[in-house]
Amino acid sequence: MEPTHQRCNRVNDIIALVGDKWSVLIVMHLTPEPRRFSEIKRSITGISQKMLTVTLRGLERDGYVHRRVYPTVPPRVEYRLTPLGEELQVPLRALGNWAEANYERVCAAREAYDDSATQRLEAAE
Repeated sequence: MEPTHQRCNRVNDIIALVGDKWSVLIVMHLTPEPRRFSEIKRSITGISQKMLTVTLRGLERDGYVHRRVYPTVPPRVEYRLTPLGEELQVPLRALGNWAEANYERVCAAREAYDDSATQRLEAAE
């Protein structure tokens, strides 16, 4: 069996791309049906063209997204999730549901922590 640190490194390697904000949004906005670059960009508020391009390339490299270029003028490019990308939607959706269900609890914990930290700082002064 692999040592724990090697297993953690492997997991971190995958999560590094998948865990960033834009990758999650792109994977969740894509469907098995092809979507054009401009459709994806319109569906994700705040993403720049450059960031969308970079993120799509990373997702394509890791096998989550398939890119198809049609030989037209101008070239038409479509993206769709691969079977691996579709599988990735399952845990992302579960994590999103968990985050939504626990949002109030996390906010309350943050507020309690911040209040406690403020009180400690005031006491130290």
